[in-house]
Amino acid sequence: MIQYDKEYSIFKIDTPHTSYAMGIADDKYLGHVYYGRKLTDMNLGYLMRAEDHPAAPSVLPREKTGFFDCFPMEYPFGGTGDQRESCINIKTEDGQQGLELAYVSHRIYAGKEPLTGLPATWGDNCETLEITLADEVTGIRALLSYTVFTDTDAIAKSVKIVNGGNRNVYLTKVFSSSLDVEREGLEVLTLPGSWARERRLQRRRLGYGSAAAESVRGMSGHQDHPFIALLSEGCTQTEGEVYAVHFVYSGSFLAKVMEDQFGRTRMVMGIHPDSFCWKLAPGAAFQAPEAVLVYSDAGLGKMTRNFHDLYRKHLIRGYWRDKERPVLINNWEATYFDFNTEKLLSIAREASGAGIEMLVMDDGWFGHRESDNSSLGDWYVNEEKLPGGLKYLADEVNKLGMKLGIWVEPEMISEDSELYRKHPDWALRIKGRKPGQCREQYVLDLSRPEVTEYIYGRLKAILESANIEYVKWDMNRPLADVGNAVLPPEQQGEIQHRYMLAVYGMQERLTHDFPGLLLENCASGGGRFDPGMLYYSPQIWCSDDTDAIERLAVQEGTQLLYPLSSIGAHVSDCPNHITGRTVPFETRGIAALSGTFGYELDITKIPEEERKQIPSQISSYKKYNHLVRNGAYYRIASYQENHLYDCYMVVSQDGAEALLTYVQVMAEANQRSRRIRLQGLLEDALYEIEGRTYQGATLMNAGLLLERMKGDYRAKLIYIRRYTSRY
Repeated sequence: MIQYDKEYSIFKIDTPHTSYAMGIADDKYLGHVYYGRKLTDMNLGYLMRAEDHPAAPSVLPREKTGFFDCFPMEYPFGGTGDQRESCINIKTEDGQQGLELAYVSHRIYAGKEPLTGLPATWGDNCETLEITLADEVTGIRALLSYTVFTDTDAIAKSVKIVNGGNRNVYLTKVFSSSLDVEREGLEVLTLPGSWARERRLQRRRLGYGSAAAESVRGMSGHQDHPFIALLSEGCTQTEGEVYAVHFVYSGSFLAKVMEDQFGRTRMVMGIHPDSFCWKLAPGAAFQAPEAVLVYSDAGLGKMTRNFHDLYRKHLIRGYWRDKERPVLINNWEATYFDFNTEKLLSIAREASGAGIEMLVMDDGWFGHRESDNSSLGDWYVNEEKLPGGLKYLADEVNKLGMKLGIWVEPEMISEDSELYRKHPDWALRIKGRKPGQCREQYVLDLSRPEVTEYIYGRLKAILESANIEYVKWDMNRPLADVGNAVLPPEQQGEIQHRYMLAVYGMQERLTHDFPGLLLENCASGGGRFDPGMLYYSPQIWCSDDTDAIERLAVQEGTQLLYPLSSIGAHVSDCPNHITGRTVPFETRGIAALSGTFGYELDITKIPEEERKQIPSQISSYKKYNHLVRNGAYYRIASYQENHLYDCYMVVSQDGAEALLTYVQVMAEANQRSRRIRLQGLLEDALYEIEGRTYQGATLMNAGLLLERMKGDYRAKLIYIRRYTSRY
């Protein structure tokens, strides 16, 4: 529900349990008032301190810049007095900088308008507030949009900048969200990482100054994540306050928090301003990506479930959104580049007999690619490897009752490729400089429409040539040497964002032209696991590190924000190809069950005792996937924190059943059992666990005893069902 009170000049946006308030001060400036537990009162303008010293500009013009530097601007602008982090900076044709955005008008309407060319939340059961601010000197208008859904405690924010003047203006920074928070003792939570160890939880105390998470790689990246949160001191999974923002974008970003001289904190999120400059002609508009805000008064767990609910209901789209995904086997770690049709079919025959439902052919099926040093861009089947092409392979796989999927990397080009020999200028490059390689490949300049059209045309032809039902879309290097010979000098700063819009455009066309296709995004593992990608693909490859124990940490950080059904997770061979660790096959299966589930191994070569476990693992996946896909997620214990064990559970929305996952990483010699306090159950209900009944309140407050298992790296699934006299 969205309200505007004219008497108090207050906007109040209500979700089911939270309120977000803004006000107009000095009849001009839009200020942030409040974000937190739901309020009924509209008399909130005093919280902006508009009458404090220095007084409002209309009262004390001599202190206007001082007012700007302490007023809680809802969308702060740079260059005119606010010395804190701004959300928008410009440069005019005269080289001048600075804005003063003032309230002009607003509208409240049912529904939500799409963001042209960008991923964003969607749905009918929502309401949107649009506030227009304007700068009378330059003619710049900022249209701030806020959408709330009736069934989730989240706020979707976006900004459109319009040039209402008669001269060109250059946007040098456009952020999507700002939030001013007044709390003492705040901590900052981010999700840094690296290749094969993505999204590790990092908490640190915020003092005077700044903390940030950022990427300038042209992708959201392994090294940081487009998320940042402010936590009250000592915040846990179940207690404390959380103010979180998540960016629905897959390119370079900056998330930053800053505590100022008055002990107040500003948190901003948006496209990274480094190398960004957008020419805005008279009458033109620039749409910034969407940011999602969540407030929790009951710790990180409640924040997590709010994000999960929003993304399941209002971000993921398409045929596979609510469906159980097919159990697949990928040949990458089984064969790498060394495969042919018969080798793939031998894997498929064995896999089909074990109950696996899809064969995914990874890198190496096109051009003359025998390693990672050639052929990207040459999207034609290598019929020396695959006689009869994709159609023959697909037909043979289908005869086994299985689906066929393929790997592609459409955004890249190899120097050793026919495409590069014909069009070397199609790679991103700085004039006069040979572009640098990474993984012996260049980045295609997708900011050029002719490049995008060619690549998409090849993808479409491939998918139309055979019954291909799954695509793994990979991206194996960051952007560098970002320049081209097409855009004029004053628009070279637009290339990275234009590139990202082109990727989105291709994936939008792909999902439209092939509506039943299961698309999985990937970027050297989890290098582009972000809400923007989730809009186009219902699942994303979580990490190239498939070691079950390492995955506990990677998946915990991912599960903090994303529904489990979106997390690509596989059982791989041991010793693990990255860590060299050997983990029991049963534990590998249990770790992978909290995701999409599949296999990354040569099923024809693994030990017989492991092969025999596959049907039962698939049976567990079929039995519990409805809980994994739709259940409320509760984090019980973190291996990252305790270094001994990991524990989490998913509970059906009606509280009638649950699945507890427990992984004993280290077997303590003198510990016979461990007490685990469950979450999310109905207090007064009786639950049956392994033939015994317990009251919900007892399980949550007193706990459940789990016996120590013999050996390290052991895991257990515990199914919990509400007890009735008969089922």
